[in-house]
Amino acid sequence: MLITSMFSLRYINVAMVTVLKNVTNVITALGEMYLFSKHHDSRVWAALFLMIISAISGGITDLSFHAVGYAWQITNCFLTASYSLTLRRVMDTAKQVTKSGNLNEFSMVLLNNTLSLPLGVILVFVFNEVDYLVNTPLLKLPTFWLVMTFSGFLGLAISFTSMWFLHQTGATTYSLVGSLNKIPLSVAGIVLFKVPTSLENSASIFFGLLAGVFFARAKMRERS
Repeated sequence: MLITSMFSLRYINVAMVTVLKNVTNVITALGEMYLFSKHHDSRVWAALFLMIISAISGGITDLSFHAVGYAWQITNCFLTASYSLTLRRVMDTAKQVTKSGNLNEFSMVLLNNTLSLPLGVILVFVFNEVDYLVNTPLLKLPTFWLVMTFSGFLGLAISFTSMWFLHQTGATTYSLVGSLNKIPLSVAGIVLFKVPTSLENSASIFFGLLAGVFFARAKMRERS
């Protein structure tokens, strides 16, 4: 999930990535129906349909369209949805097979990151990262270590808050309430990185963000 996200950002601007991530919500909703027999009302499906339309219109009007980047992002959507659904399944299983009936957030974060280490080690050798790390001057820069350490803390915080949120809600709500933070993220991405855009593309991005907000409200009403 993390690797495909990094590759997609190499080719696609931040604003379009945030809109395309809405596809994750559709996949997650379908996965919840199949795995957890959960049904959504018409307002939720209407919001999901708007997200698909916004993603398609955004891609058509994207001035910096890159097929490889879009392929990476679509792959990322499937992996992100699988990640959310798998975590939810693990939490439900933990309630049945553990004495406490639950795995707390710290245990989940520890297991999640520990089990990812073997894959990380394999990728390091496959992409010959060892030689790169030995020769790169970045390791001698204190600023580099400061930024990477801060990034690590942020990653840990994301893992912990994700576990806590999934404990309290469902996978679809988890993936879709996050749509609310896409509005400032998209604007910041366009402004900071000076992304070339058109009126049509900006409108499709704005439409996609509104669809995310509409979905969040629909989920809240459905839950209440």
